[in-house]
Amino acid sequence: MFTPGIDQIAEDLDATQEQVIGATTGFVVFLGLGPLILAPLSETYGRRKLYLICFTFFTLLQIPTALSPNVATLVAVRAVSGFFGSVGIANGGGTISDMFKPEERAGIFGWYLLGPLLGPTLGPLFGGLIVQYLSWRWVFWITLIVCAVNTVLGYFFLKESYAPVILEARREAYEASSDSNTKFKFDGQDDRPFRTKILESMQRPLRILFTQPIVLTMAIYQAILFGTNYTLFTNFQNIWGDGYGFSTTKVGLLYLGPGLGFLAAVWFIVPKIDTVYNRLTKRNKGEAKPEFRLPLANIGSVFIPIGLFWFAWCVEYHIHWFPTILSTFFFGIGQITVFNTVQNYYIDSFSKYAASAIAAGAVFRSLVGGVIPLFAPSLFDSLGYGWGFSVFAFASLALSPSPLLFFYLGERLRKRFAIEL
Repeated sequence: MFTPGIDQIAEDLDATQEQVIGATTGFVVFLGLGPLILAPLSETYGRRKLYLICFTFFTLLQIPTALSPNVATLVAVRAVSGFFGSVGIANGGGTISDMFKPEERAGIFGWYLLGPLLGPTLGPLFGGLIVQYLSWRWVFWITLIVCAVNTVLGYFFLKESYAPVILEARREAYEASSDSNTKFKFDGQDDRPFRTKILESMQRPLRILFTQPIVLTMAIYQAILFGTNYTLFTNFQNIWGDGYGFSTTKVGLLYLGPGLGFLAAVWFIVPKIDTVYNRLTKRNKGEAKPEFRLPLANIGSVFIPIGLFWFAWCVEYHIHWFPTILSTFFFGIGQITVFNTVQNYYIDSFSKYAASAIAAGAVFRSLVGGVIPLFAPSLFDSLGYGWGFSVFAFASLALSPSPLLFFYLGERLRKRFAIEL
């Protein structure tokens, strides 16, 4: 949200652009590290407690961010904010898995996924207006107000969704209300010592990431896309402001290019993921497989490199802004299509531990994706925008066959590398 104000922040805090971009990197890196802890904890304590604790801390952290006296404070507080803000990534997929059947899940998940993707798109639009007419500090004061309202609503209306925690609460209530010393038990009850449960749950995301070739490969793919996305967003001001002479407000409006692509994908393509999944399941005599989520990822894997090559060379040759920004529309469609199919694949493969599976992909995606924008300015200085963005296009092109390969080989790989969680 504050990316349109990078220059203003750098001037106000007597820092360089690269140092201010470090605040975004810190936030994104901890956005990936957070789920390693928060996702397993949600599978021990439940979703609701984690949501409310993290919502509260994230809200309060907007105060020291807005009051940052120097860039070091800004980077540090933004990093910690990223940790608590990651609760949506850590628990969102698991919550949807708790609440919806597999045959209807993808469409719902698409709208949820708009949050982490559309947020960085709409954020700069509103951030540009705030920076131009108020100041960069007001970006965080307004965020504080919005988050405070959301947190208060959560305390009143957010319900627990994780079945083992709900059943445990019911078991304790039955035992407390029983006149005798009757003990109740439910199917799947985990009676292991608390220490054992916590230690094993904390190891679960990393075990999934490093023992499952499909998860690791798709995490690398998503990391490249995530890094490309943040590189685009952190360089929009330089490209459009310095290169095309647009005002901060106009630059903010151009973030709608990929944002409209996200919306188009969720509206027209993502619902078809369930359609394809149900059709393939029916054709397979009613036996569903996680791989049935992957066919539409091939649309995204084609659109992404096309959009990036298109954008790269339009910017390099200073083509009119409309065809240039149109390329980001197709990049947006490709990105959300790949993200959605892959996240649904994780949920179907590790249903009870969906939060940990998504956390496994998120940590790598955010660590790599968050660091890439730090090196982008020197890359563009050396190669220019044409070949600079083409590097990202070639990287995405190299991994584009992976959804197709895993559609045919995924089941064999899952069986060969099966693990007990």
